[in-house]
Amino acid sequence: MTALVFGAVLAATTLSAGAPLAQTKVINGEQKTVTATVEAIDASSRSVTVKKPDGNYDVLYVPSEIKRFDTLKIGDTVKVRYYENMVLTVKHPGEKSVDTSKAAVTRAADHPTGTAAHQRIITATITHIDPNVPSITFTGPNNWKYSTRVEDKAALAKVKVGDKVEITWTEAMILSLDEGK
Repeated sequence: MTALVFGAVLAATTLSAGAPLAQTKVINGEQKTVTATVEAIDASSRSVTVKKPDGNYDVLYVPSEIKRFDTLKIGDTVKVRYYENMVLTVKHPGEKSVDTSKAAVTRAADHPTGTAAHQRIITATITHIDPNVPSITFTGPNNWKYSTRVEDKAALAKVKVGDKVEITWTEAMILSLDEGK
């Protein structure tokens, strides 16, 4: 999954009843624009550590299709506009597990801008539910584990430990270098 560390992807996780046969919830992320200063560059992993105006640091991973990566310097200003979306569906017993990933990158020919989009679909298992917090813990492929608060206690009551959940993340990012560094 493209690592945009501007917030936890699952921070707003809620589960609610969708169609009578399956519980599905779409969690629309917010579109944000952040202007940040390049603080460190790791060419081997194509990662860039940036400092946001609020003083916090984040790491961006720049796909190889964005050729301007090699021109970045410490102190450069970058503008990142990104959007996240998530769909959670409780799977029926016996449904096949999924672990797929798709990505696409485009770049502007006449401006130092590139767009990266990524979608990952996994099947995760609910391993713990704490109705008092309320919170839920998932585990998935490649030793992935995630715990988060749940906004809707009634929705949390509709699932149980051991249920399988298909999680689809979609992320899109537009990264550009400001002309006036």
